[in-house]
Amino acid sequence: MKIVAADVIVASPGRNYVTLKITTDSGSHGLGDATLNGRELAVVAYLREHVCPLLIGRDARRINDVWQYLYRGAYWRRGPVTMTAIAAVDCALWDILGKETGRPVHELLGGAARDGVLVYGHASGQTLDELTDDVAHYLELGYRAIRVQAAVPGLDSTYGLHHPGTGHTYEPADGAAPADNVWHTPAYLDFAPQMMAAVRERHGYGFHLLHDVHHRLSPLEAAQLGKSLEPYRMFWIEDPTPAEDQEAFRTIRQHTTTPIATGEVFNSIWDCQTLITERLIDYIRTSVSHTGGITHLRKIFDLAALYGVRTGSHGAGDLSPVSFAAALHLDLTVPNFGIQEYMGHLDPAGEVFRTSYTFQDGYMRPGDAPGLGVEIDEEAAARYPYSPKYLPVNRLRDGSMHDW
Repeated sequence: MKIVAADVIVASPGRNYVTLKITTDSGSHGLGDATLNGRELAVVAYLREHVCPLLIGRDARRINDVWQYLYRGAYWRRGPVTMTAIAAVDCALWDILGKETGRPVHELLGGAARDGVLVYGHASGQTLDELTDDVAHYLELGYRAIRVQAAVPGLDSTYGLHHPGTGHTYEPADGAAPADNVWHTPAYLDFAPQMMAAVRERHGYGFHLLHDVHHRLSPLEAAQLGKSLEPYRMFWIEDPTPAEDQEAFRTIRQHTTTPIATGEVFNSIWDCQTLITERLIDYIRTSVSHTGGITHLRKIFDLAALYGVRTGSHGAGDLSPVSFAAALHLDLTVPNFGIQEYMGHLDPAGEVFRTSYTFQDGYMRPGDAPGLGVEIDEEAAARYPYSPKYLPVNRLRDGSMHDW
């Protein structure tokens, strides 16, 4: 079963997505998500100029060999652009194998270890009343886990909030150049416990409560935050400090029992080796489309299982439905699954991507369609051309750059 074509499809149905479509001489095709938020065209060029030509004529069934060829066979390894491109190839090949065998990918990975995948939604608000109302909305929909974010008093803008008119989803990337946001850590540290207290006071403790810190604290500040949130029984605090320094998490761990999650900006097992093997985190959040695909992410999850670290994969709207479906198939099979992020996708993404996964009572299920269970309408995709969009940047009140 030889690869005869590898095409890159770029579209912006609500936000920018890059999709790799691999076709074989048997007539089968597979899809992989190659989206890298704010750097989409870098991956497009890497695929079109360097990867796709190397795929022609290769056996699509030799998934491990193709992965090793693209990773070990290149002098320049790792990095988000390379690993996103490799992930797209890997997922597309798993999709093809599923279609050729008539089986969903989770069956090829050893079969389901659970009946459904617990997901969490994103609640937010400009005020605490708006936030708690939004939490009520998600509870009414059946969610058992909810991430909460609210506008920090004293700051002109706060990342992670719904934009007016978008309903209960949001698109953080916007504009042809990054917007400048102003950040003030003391205001945030004072406000965060008030936010969790308001949610718990109105809605109680019958659901999981999560919060994203967005890498913005020093280790000691993150420890202070974790300690202050202990009374509210957090499921986790996410990305409390920039994760380049894995040792920094040791300081947080020594000062609080609030669970820690990190990893959505990681792209290889080496980025989280210390965090996992020394049990400095509780959840590893690497995503299938930024970490070399199903083949490599499974290795990360297997390592994490040995040390009692559970999974919590990134699943924001800047990953296409192809990526989300791939994550669900892997989530369904691993023994150390924890939770899966689910932000959903803004319209008109539904015109471009046809999916088979479903949500019910707080759980997602990937469905039984062969392969990943997602197809792309290329004619619809062509109606939504690429549109440059960037995530905001952070500055302190004195104008200096701060961590995103």
